[in-house]
Amino acid sequence: MEVFINVFAFNLFILLMQSYSTSVAAAVTITFNYDLVAFIPMLGVGAAVTALAGQRMGAGDIKPEEQFSEKLSSIGKPDMIGVTSGMTYWYPGLFKTIEIIREIFQNVPIILGGNYATFCYDHAVKYSGADIVFKGRDELRLLQVISELSNFELLTPNSELRTDDLTYPAFDLYPQLDYISILTSRGCPFHCSYCATPILTGEFSRKDPFKVVEEIKYWTTRYSIQNIAFYDDALLIKPSEHIIPILRELMRRGIRCNFHTPNGLHIREIDRQLADLLFQSQFKTIRLGFETSNQVAQIETGGKVDNQEFKNSVKNLKRAGYSGEEIGVYIMVGLPGQRVGEVKESIAFVREQGAKPIIVEYSPIPGTPMFEKAKQMSKFNLEDEPLFHNNSILPCQWDGFTLADFKRLKENIRDETL
Repeated sequence: MEVFINVFAFNLFILLMQSYSTSVAAAVTITFNYDLVAFIPMLGVGAAVTALAGQRMGAGDIKPEEQFSEKLSSIGKPDMIGVTSGMTYWYPGLFKTIEIIREIFQNVPIILGGNYATFCYDHAVKYSGADIVFKGRDELRLLQVISELSNFELLTPNSELRTDDLTYPAFDLYPQLDYISILTSRGCPFHCSYCATPILTGEFSRKDPFKVVEEIKYWTTRYSIQNIAFYDDALLIKPSEHIIPILRELMRRGIRCNFHTPNGLHIREIDRQLADLLFQSQFKTIRLGFETSNQVAQIETGGKVDNQEFKNSVKNLKRAGYSGEEIGVYIMVGLPGQRVGEVKESIAFVREQGAKPIIVEYSPIPGTPMFEKAKQMSKFNLEDEPLFHNNSILPCQWDGFTLADFKRLKENIRDETL
């Protein structure tokens, strides 16, 4: 197969470029990957591949659609084109991307997969313009589709693809590679009511710890990478079987770089031993998935943490050497029926433990247990219009938690007046 084109709307690029226009947002989020099956499928940020986007972000003469078209025209006709999708409410940019691809490669089959295609399958089939919309993460079925379209024979048509079988993302295609993201597992053993991970990934699976070490060694030695972000949803689960062997082997081999955990760590796993290892292994960005201090809400949303476990984890991290400012704690806002007072209490509770509260807005995701409640609470048509899933509009705002309340919360957090 000549080439696969992977398209992933990175959050950072989208948020920045939507201020110009939908078309600009679409065109600057194009990613290219010339390894045949290094995307299968690109579900979520953790599996994102390579980007040639944003080389001249902010330049006054930027014409991203023209640059994208020129790049496509220069690569020759592919056998098929794979497009992956991010957040559901980014679909206008995705549609524009498919439109541009179709103009240049008129008779080439386009396969759409990813988050939006999975959560809003009917919408994608009806409106996206893709020839095939691939739902979920059945990689073997995707390979079969590729084989049928390209007449390439599958060498092992009935074998199961394991997490360990996935190749390294082609980050080397970046024009400048300053850091990478890494995924050591897929899925999560928890089933939080607001979270879509079980829908996207199926059963929880992990790479062999020593293969993870080899992957980190590859990027740090061959490309001199100094910063690596773990995008696992459950990096610390059963630490003695996974993260502890990884960190100890990295230290034994003398592999040193800065690690970051933007996805949020499971709090109850952070005992004194693990906190020490994280600090010694140079984990620079610590983010904890706390969500709320309200004990009823903790249980209703999945029961992955309680307040005492949170206190213990912060205590252990501080004892290991982290300052309170370095311990970022995610607090979810805008949940269906949530009152602003609950959020204020959660912020105060986090500050009392000497950690840094970080508010994250809830985005309703079709198929999750909380989505039905969100539809009942929201004044927007969440069922039929994915644009209304956008967390920036606070889709479940109500009299007990208004958009004005939310703006004040952000100001108070910024000014540290709450």
